[in-house]
Amino acid sequence: MLIDKRIHSQVQMSESLIVGSILALSGGYMDAYTYLFRDGVFANAQTGNMILFGIHLSEGNLKGSLRYFFPVISFVLGVFLAQLLRMRLKNSIRLHWRQIAVALEIIVLSAVAFLGTDLNLLANSMVSFACGIQVQSFRKIHGNSLATTMCIGNIRSATDLLCTYLHVKEKQILFKSLLYYGIILIFIAGAVLGNIGIKRLNQKAVLFCPFLLMIVFVLMLGRKQLDGE
Repeated sequence: MLIDKRIHSQVQMSESLIVGSILALSGGYMDAYTYLFRDGVFANAQTGNMILFGIHLSEGNLKGSLRYFFPVISFVLGVFLAQLLRMRLKNSIRLHWRQIAVALEIIVLSAVAFLGTDLNLLANSMVSFACGIQVQSFRKIHGNSLATTMCIGNIRSATDLLCTYLHVKEKQILFKSLLYYGIILIFIAGAVLGNIGIKRLNQKAVLFCPFLLMIVFVLMLGRKQLDGE
């Protein structure tokens, strides 16, 4: 994908295309894992979970509704923790707060691999917690607000930019649109890999996500962050 070299030279690693792509791959993979292997619950798509929570609640199925309620709450807690890390540790000189966030994701997702299907509620809540950390910690790629754990906002932004490009014919706007669409495709690729991984590794398939996140952690060590944000 084409990226303005001037922007590329100034962007910090946490907002780089390579980190964003790896995180999007992991995001799609996590959703596929929890939906296909852990009782049809979404790791990232909390809108879907809230809809299913409401449907089960309306049918008087309290136990079934809780299956979707706790992942939503866990996602909120993940966002809260990531923001707390940012506020408390943004001036840390040893590790950037995002590296700490990634390390927490790695620990949580690795633990999920050892939870049996009788603990799906806990497993789904833990994965959603990790997703909440990720969505709050990594919100931009090359200065563009872009989610790596969900697609609805990315689709809107990509289409908005494409429409604008067709009107003003500025290549930079087209490149931004393609960036959004590209991340969406990578997210889908993550879901494809998730389905393949589950068929081969079942419960342990989730370990692919900590592996990807370890790469992100190492990449962030390789280049100093430009600021504490």
